[in-house]
Amino acid sequence: MPTPRLLLLIPPLTQLNTPYPSTAYLTGFLRGRGIETSQADLGIDMVLKIFSRSGLQAVFDQVRGLNDELPGEARQMLAVEPAYLHTIEPVIEFLQGRNPSLALLLARPGFLPQGPRFAGHRGRSSSIHALSEQDRAKRFATLYLEDLADLIQATVSPHFALSRYAEHIARAASSFETIIEAVSVPPTLTDQFMLESLWAHLERHKPTLVALTVPFAGNLYGAFRIAHSIKQRRPDITVALGGGYANTELRRLSDPRVFDYVNFVTLDDGERPLLSLIEHLAGTRLRTKLCRTFYREKDRVVFANEISDREFSMGEVGCPTYSGLNLGRYLTILDSTNPMHRLWSEGHWNKLTVAHGCYWKQCTFCDVGLNYISRYEMTPTDRLIQQIEQLIAETGRRGFHFVDEAAPPAALKALALALLERGITISWWGNIRFEEAFTPDLCRLLAASGCIAVTAGLEAASDRLLEKIKKGITVDQTALVAAAFKDAGILIHAYLMYGCPSETVQETVDSLERVRQLVAADLMQSAFWHRFTATAHSPIGLKPAAHGLRILGPTFQGFAENDLQHEDRAGETPDWLGEGLRRSMLNYLEGKGLTLDVRQWFDHATPKPRVSSTWVQRLLKGRVVEDDPQAERRLVWLGGQPVCEPVGKRTRLILPGRTSDHAVTLSTQQAEWLNDLIQRSTPHSAPSSPYPLLRDTKTTFPGTAKDFETFLNSPSWKKVRSAGLLLV
Repeated sequence: MPTPRLLLLIPPLTQLNTPYPSTAYLTGFLRGRGIETSQADLGIDMVLKIFSRSGLQAVFDQVRGLNDELPGEARQMLAVEPAYLHTIEPVIEFLQGRNPSLALLLARPGFLPQGPRFAGHRGRSSSIHALSEQDRAKRFATLYLEDLADLIQATVSPHFALSRYAEHIARAASSFETIIEAVSVPPTLTDQFMLESLWAHLERHKPTLVALTVPFAGNLYGAFRIAHSIKQRRPDITVALGGGYANTELRRLSDPRVFDYVNFVTLDDGERPLLSLIEHLAGTRLRTKLCRTFYREKDRVVFANEISDREFSMGEVGCPTYSGLNLGRYLTILDSTNPMHRLWSEGHWNKLTVAHGCYWKQCTFCDVGLNYISRYEMTPTDRLIQQIEQLIAETGRRGFHFVDEAAPPAALKALALALLERGITISWWGNIRFEEAFTPDLCRLLAASGCIAVTAGLEAASDRLLEKIKKGITVDQTALVAAAFKDAGILIHAYLMYGCPSETVQETVDSLERVRQLVAADLMQSAFWHRFTATAHSPIGLKPAAHGLRILGPTFQGFAENDLQHEDRAGETPDWLGEGLRRSMLNYLEGKGLTLDVRQWFDHATPKPRVSSTWVQRLLKGRVVEDDPQAERRLVWLGGQPVCEPVGKRTRLILPGRTSDHAVTLSTQQAEWLNDLIQRSTPHSAPSSPYPLLRDTKTTFPGTAKDFETFLNSPSWKKVRSAGLLLV
C-alpha cells in the first residue's frame, strides 16, 4: 500500500495572531522523514470568512430573520448594518498589518460603528487617547470585532468567541453523549464557514489521513464537527485525533461511539504515534503494534502501545515549519494595553522548545506523572540554534516564544551565550520557574541575548501553601528573582491560584497584598488568578484525601476525565473571592488602585492583611550581592573592546558600552590583566576555550590571593561589573 498523504488540521479556535504550533512541529518532523504532509488552520479560515463583507452580510441576514427574538443591542447593530459592511474588510486588512496607513482613519471617533463594547470603555477615554494612533486604531478595531463576535454568539452561533469555540461543551464531556448531541444538530453559520474551508483543503491536498490536533477544550467541538462531516461525505479518509486535550482528558477513553467519528486517538507527543499509524496504513505495521493509540475492535476500545519503540530525542524531532500556514493572514488585536499581555495577542511568534517536560516535576497540583511533564530532556543548544536560524529564514520573523513547561536556567544560559557568540538577533520570551538560579547576572545575560519577558507560576503567594503544594520556592525568593529580571529590563507575568487545599480567606487576602506590592514595585507587569482545580492525574487528584479533599464528581462515563469537583474540608473559598481578585488585577494591570487597601476589592468583609505594608521595600533594601571567588561561575563580557590609555605610571581602561562608556584607572599590571580577562570573557563565534572561571583568575592576578580578594571588593571591580562583566 502507498504511504498515506497526511493533512494536519487545527480546529477552531486558539489565537488570532499566530498559529498554534502543534501542526508546525509535526509537519517539520514528518517531512524530514519524507512523508507527504500538509497543514491548515481552520480557525483563522473561519474567522476570516466571518469577518469579510460577504460573511458579515450572511450574519446580518440570519440575524434579521430572528425578528422579535433579538436583544436590543442586536437591533441597534442591525440599524447600522451598512457601516459594518463598508468597514469590515479595511479593519481586517489593518489588523493583518497590510494597511497601516488606515490607523488615522480607524482611530477617528465615529468612523467605526460603536456597539456595546465601546460603551463599556467610554469611561476610560483618557487612557485610550493617551495611546499612539496605531494603538488607538488597534484598540478601536478590536472593540469593533468584539461587538460583532458578541452579536454572532447571541444570535446565530452560540459557540463562537474570538479565542475559543464551544468550550462549554468540552467542559461537560465526561460522557460522550454531550458531543453526540452537539454534533447532531444542524451546523450553525460559523460551522458552515469552517466546513467550507475543510472541503477546500481536502480538495487541494487530497489526503488519505486527516489528523486533528485538539490542544484545548475550545477546540474539541470543532474537531468532532469536522470528523463527523468527513465520515459523512468522505468515509474513505482515515481520521485521527490527538493534542493536549486528549493527552490530559482522554487517557481512560472507553466509549466505542467515539470511533464512529474518528478512527484513532493518540496520546502524548505525536511524532511516534503518527509515524506508527502511517506505517500501519501503509501496510508495514500491525494495528496491535501502534504506539499510544486507541482504536475500536468489535465494539470495544483497545489501547495499543508498542513499548519497544523508543521516544524520539529532542535532537531528532526536526524543526517546526509554518509552510502552508500563511502568517500574513493572522490578526493582531489589542484587548489590553498592558505591555506584557500584548505578547499573547500581537504579531507572530515562532514557537520552539528549550527542553521537553519539567525538571522540577514535584508540584502536587500538576500532572507530573504524564509524559509531557515527566519525560525531561533538554534540546541540544546547537540544535536549538539551527532551528532558530531555519525559522528566521523561513518566516522572516525574529520573534520567538519558547513554549516549555519550565525552561531550565542552565539551558537558557547556554542558549543566550550561543546567540551572542553567533551574533543572532532575536526577541524571545518563555516560561520559567522562580528559581534562585536566575541571578541578576544571568538575567542580564538573557536580556543581552534578546529576552524581553518571562512567565512563571507563583501560584499561592503564601509560604505555607507553597510548601504544601511542593512548589519549591518562597515568596521572598520570588520577589528577589522578579527584581533581578526587572533590573535587566525583562517583563514578568505571574500565574496565580486561589482556593488551594486548606487555604483560608486570610491567606487569600495576604496573597493579594503581596501581589499588590510586587506590582506596585514594578516587579511584575501582569498576573492572572484562577481558581484551584483538582485534576485527575495530579498527585492531589490521585490521592485527594491525603490533601484534605473529598471528590464530588463528575462520574466518569467513558469519555473525558480531568477537572474534578471537590470539597475542601479545611479551606474556605467562597465564590465572591474570585470576583474580588479579578477586579483587583484588572485595575493593577492599568496601574490603578495600587495604594488602596486590598479589602476594598471584595464585596464581603475580609480580614486585614497580616503582611507588612513594607514587605517588598525592606526585602529589596536588604539585597546584598557579593562575588564569591570560590563559586563555580564563569565570566562573560557584554561590552565593547576596552581601550587602554597611559595616565602617568598608571593606566586608564575605557570600557565601551552601547549607551555609555565607563573607565577605571589601575596599575598598568592590573589594567593589562583586566584587559586580557575581558578579551577571554567576550563571546566569540568560535570560542577557543571556555569562559574563564572567576576562581581560576586569581592565579594570573598581579598580586597575592589576599590582593585578589581586596580587588574584588574595590570600587574599580564593581564599576567593571556594572559596565557588563557578568558572573554566570
